[in-house]
Amino acid sequence: MSRAFRWTRRVLALALLAYLLLVAWVWRAGRLDQHRAADAIVVLGAAQYNGRPSPVLKARLDHAATLFREGLAPVVVVTGGIGTGDRVSEATVGHRYLRGQAIPDSAIVVRPEGRTTDESMRSVGEWMRERDLARALLVSDAFHMARLRLEARRAALQAFTSPAPASPITPGSRREAGYLALEALKLPVTALFTLFAPHPPL
Repeated sequence: MSRAFRWTRRVLALALLAYLLLVAWVWRAGRLDQHRAADAIVVLGAAQYNGRPSPVLKARLDHAATLFREGLAPVVVVTGGIGTGDRVSEATVGHRYLRGQAIPDSAIVVRPEGRTTDESMRSVGEWMRERDLARALLVSDAFHMARLRLEARRAALQAFTSPAPASPITPGSRREAGYLALEALKLPVTALFTLFAPHPPL
């Protein structure tokens, strides 16, 4: 019993260490702003309320608009499907909001397919490959960036990330800590899918 207990304790200690390293990875990825020239700025969807973007989605859209005005990409791709009980997609709400921010309609691409990060990134990847594009500047919240890079890689995109600085999920807050803890659990699963799932052609 004593030997089994020691081995159990060691396995648990290693699992805890691995988990803490994943949390650190998620935290670090969210602190890096890689904003640079790309083929497209891609905004990951978030909740919307009866056609109005939630504070989280609004912060992402505002940041994407700023990046667009800086001339970092010729188009902004908005993503996000229709949630339970909703009538319009997050992507459609994002499109309307950006039009209200004087972003030209011709510079906004709406990709409402998908209710998960994986589905949204696959949709964006398909759109970009059809146009022989690959460099995507991804806009989301800081806690989302580590997993988002893996999802983009699976979609055969050359991805850079730029977290929304005005997000209500503020760095160092208790709310962010909860998201970091959850993302650290999701990251290994995403990594395994990235390694073993079939990849679209580059």
